[in-house]
Amino acid sequence: MASLLYRLGRFSFRRRKRVVAVWLLLLVVLGGAAATLMGPTSDKFTMPGTESQRALDSLREQFPQASGTTGTIVIAAPEGGKLDPTAVAPVVREAAAVPGVVGAVDPFQAGAVSEDGRYALVQVQFETGADEVTDAQRAAYEKAGAAEEGLRVEHGGEVLSAEVEVGSTEAIGVLIAAGVLVVTFGSLVAAGMTLLNALVGVAVGMAGLFALSGVVDLTSTAPILALMLGLAVGIDYSLFITSRHRQYLTEGMDAEEAAGRAVGTAGSAVVFAGATVVIALAGLTVVNIPFLSVMGLAAAGTVAVAVLVALTLLPALLGFAGHRVLPRKRRDGQATGDAAPREGFGFRWGRTVTRLRVPVLLVGILGLGVLALPAADMRLALPDAGTAAAGSATREAYDLTSEGFGPGFNGRLIAVVSGDDAATTAVAAKEAAARIQGTKDVLAVTPPQLNKQGTTALLTVIPKAGPTDVATEAVVHAVRDRVADIGDVPGAEGTDVALSGTTAVGIDVSEKVADAMLVYLLLVVGLSILLLMLVFRSFLVPLKAALGFLLTIGATFGITVAIFQQGHFADLLGVDTPGPLVSFLPILLIGILFGLAMDYEVFLVSRMREDFVHGAGAQQATVSGMGHNARVVTAAALIMTAVFGGFILMPDPIIKSMGFALAVGVLVDAFIVRMALVPAVMSLLGRAAWWLPRPVDRLLPNLDIEGESLQHTLVPEQRAAESEDAVRV
Repeated sequence: MASLLYRLGRFSFRRRKRVVAVWLLLLVVLGGAAATLMGPTSDKFTMPGTESQRALDSLREQFPQASGTTGTIVIAAPEGGKLDPTAVAPVVREAAAVPGVVGAVDPFQAGAVSEDGRYALVQVQFETGADEVTDAQRAAYEKAGAAEEGLRVEHGGEVLSAEVEVGSTEAIGVLIAAGVLVVTFGSLVAAGMTLLNALVGVAVGMAGLFALSGVVDLTSTAPILALMLGLAVGIDYSLFITSRHRQYLTEGMDAEEAAGRAVGTAGSAVVFAGATVVIALAGLTVVNIPFLSVMGLAAAGTVAVAVLVALTLLPALLGFAGHRVLPRKRRDGQATGDAAPREGFGFRWGRTVTRLRVPVLLVGILGLGVLALPAADMRLALPDAGTAAAGSATREAYDLTSEGFGPGFNGRLIAVVSGDDAATTAVAAKEAAARIQGTKDVLAVTPPQLNKQGTTALLTVIPKAGPTDVATEAVVHAVRDRVADIGDVPGAEGTDVALSGTTAVGIDVSEKVADAMLVYLLLVVGLSILLLMLVFRSFLVPLKAALGFLLTIGATFGITVAIFQQGHFADLLGVDTPGPLVSFLPILLIGILFGLAMDYEVFLVSRMREDFVHGAGAQQATVSGMGHNARVVTAAALIMTAVFGGFILMPDPIIKSMGFALAVGVLVDAFIVRMALVPAVMSLLGRAAWWLPRPVDRLLPNLDIEGESLQHTLVPEQRAAESEDAVRV
């Protein structure tokens, strides 16, 4: 692979104008496609095969007028006052007149008025799903009743589940990354070129993703995740290759040869590192959760583009930059004085860790174990309006509803009764209502709503607790158990009762994700062991890498739970209402952090193996690997942390928790696991770290991540050329 990439790097360097033109043309084409074909994103979380999804599908088919999205308008009189039907009626009329609204229910007719008469709920039914409601319709909905004097009117409900938008806060992470690049390279040209290369890759990847959004259902978080990863790995991969290119320049190579060698060596590691990220993200499809599969594939696509850009566009840009990628003081004499690497902090740190390897291991493992303890209390749920940004419309409506009616009114459940005829459906609906009303922690059950044929009935169930409360989860399971055999009741034969609603869907999604998480974790860990065996031709090195990854995941989960769920230091991150973690966050973290952890593992340990293979002792190889790559890995980790950290400033709780968890995971893995525990373990194992049974060694293909084939092929060719020149002279 190294030889192929070497030729690709030299080709891109020589044909740099054509390569740049091809990428710019691709960007223009995909940008145009995105502008014309882009479809809407949504916050719908479907889960085929679950009871909640079965109920929604039944509603869509048998009771279409009740299958659209809903809105809830909360009306409150001044403190000490009571609502009057004549004052509420205009709000109901305005809501019913909103385009796309099927109907708005008068709270006095529906009994949706609080006991003290101060609060009322206007239920608004839309014709279409939330993703099909236009911005104009939402604006009209939010204006309904807003002009009423003397009343507080708040608008909430599923219809206001707004798409997550990319704002200016993400630019902060990019600016910090640019600063780290300038400090690392000591050259504005090198820093700017590396950042430009990554931004082009992100632009191409995102344009392609939005072009596909017209035919693929994207959740609103999928593009944000793709942007996060595309930026982070794009900058990091360009950083690794540019750093190696600069090293070769200082050793006296001409620019074209340096670019080819950099792509052949560091580029090989980039291909492997990128492949691990892509495989881990694409592997999310095995858990059979559609929205999660789309998120994983979207992010995997942007990572794949980042790898291609680093291998082709970057050497082309290096051709334009020439020796300006070096600091000014080193451009004139780049071939003198720098052939032998200087012993900086990386070498000193490597010697310190190898000398104190046992204390480092004990402190590191015990410390990460303590950080992981809160993960034992981790709860998963889809976010509700109660965790929305304070001051937002949905949060105000949620809080006012809880104040007037109790938290359960924000977590309504829907029982869908389906039968073959109106008679059996009516019997089943009556029986279901009685059983559900008698369930513990159920506050109320509304009378059945029937479709025109009378074959489908709709019951609204109000739990006592809020949507993400443990008690509500227990209610969902209890109700399902109590109505499971209604189809056997005399007069209701063949009927089916399914419990759904946003709250039930969230519970089903969370349970499905939790069940799949262990399987996915085992898949990822097994994959890491296999891939690293191919790369390092060792058994203990992959095992050590997998165990280190488990420490990273445990500590990341623990810290995230402590802040976002338990509320410790939550105010510092703008988390005003702690609650369960977003249900798909842990499984996404496993996939993403696995790939990023393998990045650092490859870039650190590949240099150790390279020196060991070329005759260095095990301890010396460990120190050398740290010395040569610690600076680059440190810069890469800081850049990733900055990019992910920029998303912490977003108000959306999903994106905020994702950005935080990824930033913490990178810091833990890079600076504790890879920069401390890895060299300590490698030093402790010594030569045994590189042991591999001979039969296994013969079976494994040689991926040549370190570019050994280049040494065997190019060095003899160079010597022959030098001899030929000498003969001519």
